[in-house]
Amino acid sequence: MNMEQLWSPWRSKYIGSFKGKDKIEECFVCHAINHPQEDDDNLLVARYSHSIVMMNKYPYNNGHLLITPIEHMGTLNDLTTECRTEIIEVINIATKVIDEVYSPQGYNVGLNAGAAAGAGLPDHLHFHIVPRWRGDTNFTAVISDYNVINESMEDSKEKLKLTFKKYEL
Repeated sequence: MNMEQLWSPWRSKYIGSFKGKDKIEECFVCHAINHPQEDDDNLLVARYSHSIVMMNKYPYNNGHLLITPIEHMGTLNDLTTECRTEIIEVINIATKVIDEVYSPQGYNVGLNAGAAAGAGLPDHLHFHIVPRWRGDTNFTAVISDYNVINESMEDSKEKLKLTFKKYEL
């Protein structure tokens, strides 16, 4: 079997910027949740009763979102049934929003539960929603530390925020 690797070395600088702080203080998700006046700076595009949606600061593709519970919890078992149910509904809404804004041909929806599973932030559960297109990987990520994103974060954020407002829980 010939297995390909997906590398994202650009994430380590951001994750490392929270080292040395206490668990809640070092959590960029908790920071975003606790500072609604900074939603734009924190790339937060939607808030719900038990969860939030934010853009990934280091996306694999345009529209790469993180869906996370408001509570600082590290495993699915820690979440209430209400929260787990809401997160699934928000994932559904997120794919509708991304469909409308970007028209992808598919998705990777994933959860890295725990450091051993590859979670860069193992103590605050979060789902990745990554829109995909045929041929969306290219040589730049293979031969360098670059990932080509074809739209500014600001433009993406505004489109996503506006479209999320159309969908209610």
